[in-house]
Amino acid sequence: MSGRTPAALCAQAARLADWVDGHPGSGLVDLGGSLLSSCTFFDRRVVSLGVDGLRVLAVGGVGDNVVIGRVAVVVGRMVFVFPGRGSQWVGMARELVDGSLVFAARMDECGQALESFTGWRLADVLGDVDVLERTGVVQPVVWAVVVWLAAVWRSLGGVPDAVLGHFQGEVAAAVVAGALLLEEGACVVALCARTLGVLAGCGGMTSLVLSARGVRAFIGPGFSVAAVNGSSSVVVVGVPEALAVLEALAGERDVRARRLPGSCVPVKCTDRDGGRVGGSAA
Repeated sequence: MSGRTPAALCAQAARLADWVDGHPGSGLVDLGGSLLSSCTFFDRRVVSLGVDGLRVLAVGGVGDNVVIGRVAVVVGRMVFVFPGRGSQWVGMARELVDGSLVFAARMDECGQALESFTGWRLADVLGDVDVLERTGVVQPVVWAVVVWLAAVWRSLGGVPDAVLGHFQGEVAAAVVAGALLLEEGACVVALCARTLGVLAGCGGMTSLVLSARGVRAFIGPGFSVAAVNGSSSVVVVGVPEALAVLEALAGERDVRARRLPGSCVPVKCTDRDGGRVGGSAA
């Protein structure tokens, strides 16, 4: 069990002891498993070795069948992490707009900053499933929502030691950190999304269940490694027709491959040694 104060732990132990007394056929192993799976982990913790320990705890006592501890609370070291496209859903932010004055105020500021570059209003697209599928819309919307959320977190005392993000989340992080003004962030994300919207369909993304080394040995010319998401999760980019051939080859070799939603623009560049470096703008 866990609680905020010793008194809370005693009260919890008393209630649990009464419940056990009223259910003599209950298995203590099952009870312990249920408590562990549903426990809210406050900083004061206790383990009772059997029902007798509960009765000791209920009156504020200690004994060999009771283990009490306290978790050290680390202050600071808070990081805000902002996602890119794919974190959105239809209707997101609607309840917070009605329930948080801070959120609603920041929404108005972001909406005004974006509207001069996009020509549409944030409030009009949050509930539109078709519009949110468009690259030129979803990226500015995701950017705006996480900027709003950061304002709410800060209003509740959450001051980050660091911020980071992916793609439009990176732009949001720059705004939250103060590296960009809100209007500058809106300009960057809106113009980038507009450019990608014009280029949509030029490229695609496929996720392969292989190591980065395995993928580089598997793919040929015409593909780039866009992201290494884990030890066996790598995303490659290329033109849609070539990706279809790659996915068919992966199936023949029992390599799991999945086409990711949306499109991207394959990027080719060279490193200092003249080797090819993969990447994408998505």
